[in-house]
Formats: sequence, C-alpha cells, structure tokens
Amino acid sequence: MRKVAHAPVRWQSLLHLAWPAVTGALLRNAFRPIDQFYVAGLGLEEQGAIGSVTFVMIAMYGCFAVVRAGAEPLISRATGAGEDAVRNRVIGSGLVLCAILTVLLLVFGSLAVGPIISLLGLTGETAAHGHAYLQVIVLTGVAMVFAPTVDASFVAMGDTKTPMKLQILTLLLNTVLTPIFIFVFHMGTAGAALGSTLGAAVPVSVGIWLLVRRVGLTRADLTLSRSKDIIRLGVPISINIINFALVYWALLATSISPLGPSVNAGLAVGFGALEAVTWPLFMGVSIAAGSEVGRRLGAGDVDGAKLAVRILAYPAVALGLLAGCFFYFGAPHIVGFFSADEIVRQEAILYASILAFSQPFVAVEALSEGVLAGSGRTKSVFWASVPVNILRIPIAWYLAFPMGLGALGVWWGINITSYIKATIKVTMVLRGRWASTGLLEIERRSG
Repeated sequence: MRKVAHAPVRWQSLLHLAWPAVTGALLRNAFRPIDQFYVAGLGLEEQGAIGSVTFVMIAMYGCFAVVRAGAEPLISRATGAGEDAVRNRVIGSGLVLCAILTVLLLVFGSLAVGPIISLLGLTGETAAHGHAYLQVIVLTGVAMVFAPTVDASFVAMGDTKTPMKLQILTLLLNTVLTPIFIFVFHMGTAGAALGSTLGAAVPVSVGIWLLVRRVGLTRADLTLSRSKDIIRLGVPISINIINFALVYWALLATSISPLGPSVNAGLAVGFGALEAVTWPLFMGVSIAAGSEVGRRLGAGDVDGAKLAVRILAYPAVALGLLAGCFFYFGAPHIVGFFSADEIVRQEAILYASILAFSQPFVAVEALSEGVLAGSGRTKSVFWASVPVNILRIPIAWYLAFPMGLGALGVWWGINITSYIKATIKVTMVLRGRWASTGLLEIERRSG
C-alpha cells in the first residue's frame, strides 16, 4: 500500500476545498428556484404542483444517492491510502450501478407517476401539472442519475472545483432552456422539467469523460466487483433521504394540504426558493468535511481528521446564523419574486420566520452528517435521522389541529425535530467513534 503524504491541516487549505463545494452545492440545487421563478407567472396550481413534486424529486435523488453515498467514503479512503486500483474499481462499479438505475428509472418510473401524484393528495389542475412535470423528469432524467456519483468521485479525491465548474455550465443551460420550453413552446410545468433535465445532460457527459481521463479508468474497472461494498454503505444514506421525502409526503397529506392550496404554495416558495439557497451552503461544508475526513483516515491521519472537523465547525455555525437572518429578515423582500398572490406570500413569510430559528441547528447537523458519512459510519446517520423524521408527522398534526395552530404548528413541528437530530448527530461526532482507519482494510479484504 502506497501511503500518500498529506500536508498539515490548515484553515486555508480547508477553505480552498470548501468554497467550491459550497458553490457547487448551491448551483446544484438552483433548478428548484429557477423552476419556481418561471412558474410563478403561470398560476397558483402550477406553483403548488412544483412545490409538492419537489419532495418526489428528493425521493428520486435518494434512490440515486445509494451509489454516491456508498462510493464516496471508499474513494476518499483509497485516495488517502494511495490505493489507485481500489479507487478505480469503486468508480467503475459506481458507474455501472448508475447505468442499471437508469434502466430501472425508464422502465418503472413512468408507471409510478400516477400513483405517486395520488399519494401526494393532489387534485384537479394541481395534480395535472404535477403529473406533467414528474413524467418528463422520469423520461429524460438520465443525467440526474449519474450526476451525484460523478460529482462525488471528484470530491472524494479532493477536487471540488471540477464539480463546481460543471454545475456552472448546468445552471447556464438550465436558465436558458427553461423559459424557452415554458413560454416559447408553451409547455408549462413540463417545460420546467425539460429545461432541468436537458440542462444537466451535457455537463454530466463532460464530467464522465473528465473522470475517466483523470483516473485512467479502463474497461476492466467497469464491473460490479465493488457493488456490494457500495450498496452496503450507501443504503442507510439512501433510505434516510427517501424517508425525509416520504415524511414530507405524509405531512402534505395529513397536515399541509388540509390547510388549503395557499399553504401548499407557501411551502413551495419557502422550501423551493429559500431553502434551495441555504441548505446547499450547509451541504457544501458537509461535503468538504466528508472528503477531508475520508482521505485523512485513509492515510492514517486521525488527528488531522479531527482537527479538520473542528476548523470546519466555525464556518458551519456562521452559515447557520446567516441563514437564520436570511430567512427571518430577507423573506418579506424575496418571496414576492416567486409568487404574485398575496396570501401565498404571507404563508411563505410565516414558513420562513419560523424555520429561521432552526437554521443554525440544521447547519451543524449537516456538518456532523458529513463527518459520519465521510468516515463510512452511514448506519449512524440512519439511526440519528429516520426515527426523528418520522416523529414530524404526529407532532406537526397535533400542533396544527388539536392545538389549533394551523400552519404555524406544522413549521414548529419541523423545528423541534431539527433540534433533536442536530443534538444526536453532534453527540455522535464528539464521541469520536467515527475516527477509525479500519474501513479500507475491510473493503480491501472483501474485494
């Protein structure tokens, strides 16, 4: 095994790693506010449809993320240990698994669109617009399957700038194509979906080409030899993301939709326009932490991994505080760009003013999750997230209806569970059990 010499941990080097990760994560989620912005002029039903289907998109991402979440810690540890052959086999297996997921999406995805829309509790025009949006995503979303794994492969090797550049290209194409499909070809919500999927196709293709050249990937690497390891590590994270989306589906059916379409649309604006800005910022720091932790542990530098986490805690907390201010003070000036309806604007402002109080906790939760996932402790992420997310359903319903708080109760139910998750994950990181260097040895023997 060829050990890779790592420079001492310094905040400058972590900043160099983190800022492209933050920027890339922000751009990666930009299709949500872009879609929300252009759909704003079409009507209340279109806004509600985009907002509700957002959680279906998150669930779909959760299915694709099984490869990303499983491959990333293996690639980062192999990179840190200088195990190029192990790294390439993991990347190759990841790409093959993405191809299999693409086939499954095309075969079964379109059959599931109708039942999914029904499960969301959407009716009438809102249901029709949601169906059109999701159908196009399923039939043309091949690039969305590969994108998380391609980006994660670069990040795991310590390169956050290449994914950022690819996301810039994606954003430019999306910004140009989406209004053309919506307004020139009069495709409505289906046009918004097509602009997103086609906007991602070229950058992802370029990313795969660059990745193959960067690591010298050969046909011999394109096997399923590391698929078992990838799936074992990736499934807990994948289930966690899918569970998050399913919980919001349940919230929509039990607590949000019964409050009326204006609350649905307010959630769409708040989640799709505001959290689409703040959550990626948190994820950027989380991504940087996972990459640094994985490579340090692969090289046997446990102290360096712990120091990196302590340094990255400062920008995580700072971003959380800024996000809280952005939600509380910025929402009244921003939501008007995403809805012309006064009632919807008021609902979005209420959502933002309540969620503002949980943003610092969400930020440190994201950092902690990045540390745990980057070190391969994906089961810890599962147990710290899934049960608490499920608790959101009865808590939100109880506060909304028996307590008579309405939408205010739903949003405070989300806050309360965010506090719980953050506390659990931070405690796990402070205990330090994640700082083990044994994962790569286990994977090498299993291969």
